[in-house]
Amino acid sequence: MKHSGGHGTDRPRRPVLFLNPKSGGGKAPRAGLAERARELGVDVTVLRPDDDLAALADDAVARGADALGAAGGDGSLAVVAAAALAHDLPFVCVPAGTRNHFALDVGVDRGDLMGSLEAFTDGVERRIDVAEVNGRLFLNNVSLGIYGDAVREPAYRDAKARTLAQTAAQVLGPSAPATGLELVDDRGRAHRDPAVVLVSNNPYSFEPPHAPGTRPALDGGQLGVVVLDRPAAGRSAGRTWTAKHVDVTATTLLDAGIDGESVELDPPLRFVIRPGALRVRISSGQAAV
Repeated sequence: MKHSGGHGTDRPRRPVLFLNPKSGGGKAPRAGLAERARELGVDVTVLRPDDDLAALADDAVARGADALGAAGGDGSLAVVAAAALAHDLPFVCVPAGTRNHFALDVGVDRGDLMGSLEAFTDGVERRIDVAEVNGRLFLNNVSLGIYGDAVREPAYRDAKARTLAQTAAQVLGPSAPATGLELVDDRGRAHRDPAVVLVSNNPYSFEPPHAPGTRPALDGGQLGVVVLDRPAAGRSAGRTWTAKHVDVTATTLLDAGIDGESVELDPPLRFVIRPGALRVRISSGQAAV
């Protein structure tokens, strides 16, 4: 039997939107997003908790979808974007998550949820970079160390700053265990047991004129790397640089945050940038903003 989410054997209309009804506190269902998308001729799959999003995206492509979109958090967006990239299809970002970091940096108006759907029918297409860690695509960043630990805490979603501070205090305490992380920066200096490693798809801005924590461009062809070392006399707290690829070694499995999702990674880690790999479609009205 076919449920309201759009699962079934029928050939889907083109394109296809995957919608997570829980993201952003349920903002998509409250706004009637699925209904509006269907009015525009988009096939909508409302995700259930046990759904395999990657498999659903691949199945949609096999059944004739000519574009893929995602309405949810950045982790869900990355899964659908990976399928779009694999099949060289346009990808549409609908900002239905909580923070919508990718939407902000790619130029989608986070305050115009319904307007973002027009990318399916009246869109402007551009190519942007994506990044990978050990072959897994990410749109925003991969965090290791304090931030990676914080993502795993249940309180993270509701009290990010407090949880991060508490985790930092634990990790940086005098009895904190060594992370076993090591990487070499662009100057050839080794960073051993850093407190934080953040590798991003294009570098973040940390000074004006751009807002802190945003990426001025997603087509620069470079990874952004931020390393915060543990406090030690005679050395700086850390460094930022850009690179085409970054290698990270470790002595154990690593708890990491990939686009805000908690995952476990098996070292060594190889980060690479894939310039211009993803076709992104933004509504013409928002693209001009």
